[in-house]
Amino acid sequence: MNKTIPLLATMLTLFGNAELSAQGVIVDQGQFSIRVGGQVIGAEDFVIRRAGLGRQDAVFANGVVSVTTNGQIQEVRPLLRATPPEGTAESYQAVVTGPQAIEVRLARSGRRYIATINSELGDEDREFQARPDTRVLEMGVAHHYYFLRDLREGREAHTLEPRTSRQVMLIAGARTEVELRLGPNRVPALRVDFASDRDDDRVVWFDRQGRVLRVEIPSLRYVAERIDLVG
Repeated sequence: MNKTIPLLATMLTLFGNAELSAQGVIVDQGQFSIRVGGQVIGAEDFVIRRAGLGRQDAVFANGVVSVTTNGQIQEVRPLLRATPPEGTAESYQAVVTGPQAIEVRLARSGRRYIATINSELGDEDREFQARPDTRVLEMGVAHHYYFLRDLREGREAHTLEPRTSRQVMLIAGARTEVELRLGPNRVPALRVDFASDRDDDRVVWFDRQGRVLRVEIPSLRYVAERIDLVG
């Protein structure tokens, strides 16, 4: 069952009617299977939509990540607004239920991002540096790597993990044409290795349309792989 949040209603609540356009289009929608240490622990359903005109032009990405660890179910519901074409983060919200429940709201203000974090420990405000290339790459959210699809070899991207309050610098490697196995299929893909300054390098496979097919973080033994594109 697809658990994705009703996208339009959520956008209207968080960003207001003026942010949206009837001409908004879905640029990607699907589901990832999530494995850690070779074991399937959950799934991620998501929608990425581009909406608005002129200065209101924006990309909205939201979804539901549901994983089971030690018999406990945790759900993460992220909603990101980014500025095209680079995918620079403008505002973000994540609601986590289950173990380590937390709610994070993030908004850009000039050269800073202001974050409000609500957890069982109480409320906390934090600030992060805002750079022209800052992306949100939330921990365990595979569809956020869509916003790295155009990063060329040698380019750096300043990324934020709002839930963990980490700032990570990623450097894109060469784009290598490969065949990727998705279920019973072999599909053409572009593999990109992203070197991290935090010892958690990432490997991402994109298709020709820029859709994320697979994400690996070897240091965490994490793999997210598309299952909706399997014929």
